[in-house]
Amino acid sequence: MNTEAEFDTLLLFEQIRKDAEENYKNNPFDAENLTRWAGAILELAQFHSISDSKQMIQDAITKLEEALLIKPKKHDALWCIGNAYTSNAFLTPDETEAKHNFDLATQFYQQAVDEQPDNELYLKSLDMTSKAPLLHADLHKQGIGSETLGGVEPSAAQSLNAKVVKSKKSSDVKYDVMGWVILAIGVVAWVGFAKANVPVSPPR
Repeated sequence: MNTEAEFDTLLLFEQIRKDAEENYKNNPFDAENLTRWAGAILELAQFHSISDSKQMIQDAITKLEEALLIKPKKHDALWCIGNAYTSNAFLTPDETEAKHNFDLATQFYQQAVDEQPDNELYLKSLDMTSKAPLLHADLHKQGIGSETLGGVEPSAAQSLNAKVVKSKKSSDVKYDVMGWVILAIGVVAWVGFAKANVPVSPPR
């Protein structure tokens, strides 16, 4: 992602965050707004240092927990908190701590699937998180995962996707990394829909 595009993305999600914060003052029991707010924070987290990112992810988790107290079966909030725990795990070098976060992500992804069994994004998320601990270990062994939440930036994802399409012999690690990046792109698209005042719902 070039600098100009990064700046535009930063402005977009910062505006979504500010709008959600203002809306919260007027109605703290709006689960849609809380979920949108958390999603924006998760996107903004990738522009910060590791320590700041982890703090922002925790902030997003807190807001999603609020949303789920209001609407316990809100599938997009369940999916989003799964992404938050997944992101936190990839930023955590310690394998035991990371696995705990992956386990939590799995629980929330499963709940999202239970609410929408045919949602392909939820199903993909659940499938990918089962492979996450091994991928985490491999990424950190290679020194990857310290720059972005998923270990790869979107521009790298596009290149990686092309390689996988062209060659059936791409390694499992490359395929798995691509899978996580697809989830990150899903969050971008989803929060983008919220910006356009479309009902908050992850792409199917």
